[in-house]
Amino acid sequence: MNNKSILKIAFPSKGRLRKDLEKLLSSKKINFIEESNDRNYIAKLSSHNDILIYFMGAKEIVTQLSEGNIHLGITGDDLVQEYIFDYETKVSSELILNFGKADLVVAVPKIWLDVTTMADLDEISHIKRMNTSKRLKVATKYTNLTNRFFSKCGVTDYRTVGSSGSTESAPFNGMSDIIVDITSSGETLKANNLRILDDGLILSSSASIFNSKTANWNSDLEKISEQFLSAIS
Repeated sequence: MNNKSILKIAFPSKGRLRKDLEKLLSSKKINFIEESNDRNYIAKLSSHNDILIYFMGAKEIVTQLSEGNIHLGITGDDLVQEYIFDYETKVSSELILNFGKADLVVAVPKIWLDVTTMADLDEISHIKRMNTSKRLKVATKYTNLTNRFFSKCGVTDYRTVGSSGSTESAPFNGMSDIIVDITSSGETLKANNLRILDDGLILSSSASIFNSKTANWNSDLEKISEQFLSAIS
């Protein structure tokens, strides 16, 4: 079979997403075979000899989808919308999966009793700027989504602070005033004395199978893709 008839799909290489995906595939009687190297970065599926699986980190999947190096990729909506500029022209969601669910939210310290909405946040950010000549600091790994949401809400007196570790602890450590972060249950936010603003939901995300619009497609690959999506849904 020539390379033009091989559908390239990226799966998460580790973490909860990979475990949940393997559980889903197992329930559909689909197994990995012919892993090509010691680190298990490439495999095929037992029921689909014309599909090549690449195991990648979630952010790398987003990059490869955007560049058209893979046809399908399984990752989160949050990462697609954060890291792909004008994402709707480059990828499309083909199938929403029943795992990897989380919300991207704006959270403030619980002691900020008078701040319950984005309008309140706008007001307090103005006060901080006038009194200290400093902008409100927002710790986040999602700079692009944060900027778009804050702009939509009319909040301008702030600056984002990159977070490479535990974002929830940033206000406690004095690194930021508030945070924008992913949460599934809200328990970690509560443990760090944070609460979500009433209108602070930026995005409800879940793991999805995304189609790369920039990849090289043909009728054979489209048929294989349809068969795979049907088998996994």
